[in-house]
Amino acid sequence: MSEYGLSQYDAGVLISEQAKALYFEAAAKGRDAKLVSNWVTNEVSARLAADGKDFSDNPLPAAHVAQLVELIETNVISSKIAKEVFDYVWNGEGSPAEVVEKHGLKQVTDTGAIEKAVDEIIAANPDKAAAVAEKPQAIGWFVGQVMKATGGKANPAAVNDILKAKLGL
Repeated sequence: MSEYGLSQYDAGVLISEQAKALYFEAAAKGRDAKLVSNWVTNEVSARLAADGKDFSDNPLPAAHVAQLVELIETNVISSKIAKEVFDYVWNGEGSPAEVVEKHGLKQVTDTGAIEKAVDEIIAANPDKAAAVAEKPQAIGWFVGQVMKATGGKANPAAVNDILKAKLGL
């Protein structure tokens, strides 16, 4: 497990079951090992435990976890949306990519669409926009409003960058 750059703790959790270690190795090929480790040890393990199964009875192909992580890494979906995608995948609705397409869960990365939402929210809240200059951490409120307006699909980093530019931070 050392070749994956994982902490001793993470590696220990993964090798606690041979089936879990093999599953991780299959999912981690070419992916961010820490992110794969988190999905395997948290989400997949929790679902298996809730269903009274262990890793040797895991119905979810490692390729699905790999694809889910790839969608996060390539900013097709956010980590938050990934949990929703995982629910659909776990319930047998297809691969992560199929679920993202079927349910329209792609992250909004179109800066024009994000900018439009930002402009509308700033225009509707001029008092709060003015207050951000004195209290920069108040930008979080605007980020939340943009995420709400886009159904949680806007790329949070893009939202932050556009807001900072528009609010002069």
